[in-house]
Amino acid sequence: MTRTPPQRLLALAQLSNSVGDGAYYTTSALYFTQIAGLAPARVGLGLTVGWAVGSLAGVPLGRLADRRGPRGTAVLLALATGLAVASFTLVRGFVPFVLVACGYAAAQSGLAAARQALLAGLVSAGERTGLLARLQATLNAGLAVGAGLGGLALHAGTRTAYLAVFVVDSVSFLVCALLLLGLPRVAPVPVRPRGRGLGVLRDRPYALVALLNTVLLLRLPLLSLVLPLWITSRTGAPAWLVSALFVLNTAAVTVFQVRAARGVTGLGSATRAVRRSGWVMCAACAVFALSAGASPGVAAGVLVLGAVLQVAAEMGQSAGSWQLSFDLAPADRVGEYQGFFGTGVTVARTAGPLILTWLLVEWGTPGWLLLGGVTLAASYAMGPAARRAAVGRGNDEVGRPSPVS
Repeated sequence: MTRTPPQRLLALAQLSNSVGDGAYYTTSALYFTQIAGLAPARVGLGLTVGWAVGSLAGVPLGRLADRRGPRGTAVLLALATGLAVASFTLVRGFVPFVLVACGYAAAQSGLAAARQALLAGLVSAGERTGLLARLQATLNAGLAVGAGLGGLALHAGTRTAYLAVFVVDSVSFLVCALLLLGLPRVAPVPVRPRGRGLGVLRDRPYALVALLNTVLLLRLPLLSLVLPLWITSRTGAPAWLVSALFVLNTAAVTVFQVRAARGVTGLGSATRAVRRSGWVMCAACAVFALSAGASPGVAAGVLVLGAVLQVAAEMGQSAGSWQLSFDLAPADRVGEYQGFFGTGVTVARTAGPLILTWLLVEWGTPGWLLLGGVTLAASYAMGPAARRAAVGRGNDEVGRPSPVS
């Protein structure tokens, strides 16, 4: 009997829970406010607290994956995530909502770190970025399918329809756990003692790389929050363009992410990809700024051009950051380091809406130009930061990377 290749099982696991997540993301806010009866401000506060806790939990849960084995840890965390999603259907007050949100976010953050450690144990260093690109494309495809299912629930607008979405998401994580269980076992890596506490928190060069990556990730709320507000308040473009830009982004990543990551094979190519993405993102910000006050047709065309540049920058930055996050992590602490690196996404999604709404929607064109400049500066700083981290790590742990440019 032929075993399913690990790469395919990882992709199927990614597809499974991304379909459920796509449906959940589309409907959860309205479920919590209209069905569970929570005030919108309390929903926002509860989710912020939850993701803050989740960002803190990613590091110790990643370390658990290193010490106990990433496959078993990932399976347990996938089951915990599914249980948390199901628990949301029982929430009737603010405190229970916050508790479940904390459990959900912690399980999600830990699952992401454990899966990265599992991938590192199953796939050679030279193949990781390419596989991550394929997984990202699969993720986007799954989210699109899930968003369609969520749209059906929104159209129905009934309690039963909303609950069905949560059941689908919960089951999707059960399927994910079963698929991960079918992967080969990755033995725990003996962790060399490096003093008390979590080693990654004392690794300042790696922390700097992670911080710069967090700055580059501030773009995350652009598509879901900032551009919809910008389009409706600062341009004459039709509101339906918001949906069109989302579809454009999702389709582009699904089709082109693998190609964008093809040339990223070491630290040198990774820092070059990040630097190029900084220039492209800077150009995207300048183009978005030009849409202010333009006629509907002109504004729509400018916004589409800006969105094309933005997704190109996103794909390049993603490929470069994946390579850096693995190559600069010690071989015996991949889960722990991935858990720390992954907090950048949580921080960007938590702080990004507040920062970018004020910077771009309130301040306008100068804000766009400032964002572009900060992004470009962070992308150029990544090279020296990665070089310093690589020198401190040594080639034996980096996996013989190409020279950092």
